Amino acid sequence: MTVQPIPEGYPRVTPYLCLDGAAAGIDFYVTVLGAEERVRMPAPGGRIGHAELAIGNSVIMLADEFPEMGFRSPKAIGGMPVTLHVYVSDVDAVFARALAQGARELSAVKDEFYGDRTGRFEDPFGHRWNVASHIEDVPAEEMGKRAEEALESMNSGSNGA
Repeated sequence: MTVQPIPEGYPRVTPYLCLDGAAAGIDFYVTVLGAEERVRMPAPGGRIGHAELAIGNSVIMLADEFPEMGFRSPKAIGGMPVTLHVYVSDVDAVFARALAQGARELSAVKDEFYGDRTGRFEDPFGHRWNVASHIEDVPAEEMGKRAEEALESMNSGSNGA
């Protein structure tokens, strides 16, 4: 029997999240994003040493903080420079659930020039999420035109920023 270097059922890139409160994080991701818990391995002290969630055909791994091993959550290190992007069937419903479960709105849900309806939030554990539903297939020529208009709008300050 040959062992595959990339295990079946795992995408090539899998985010691994550190949470201060992994059990609560699992509950949040199940409730908000419809994640399905695949694995949960307990660790000493009531912590979760490793867990895996499936969100559609994607996998997210996560665990509680282990500061003694240098594994720290965004809250412990003052934030996170990465945003996780997730396509969902109903971005408005997912966004509302996130806020109801304690997430902080970063950008309200709105239609974007590139054909997605999208919003951004920070979950209660310090991780940033961009959730989107694709609402329009935009042809390449139109995409370029819209991108230029969006950039001009941002530069002129007419976007309310």
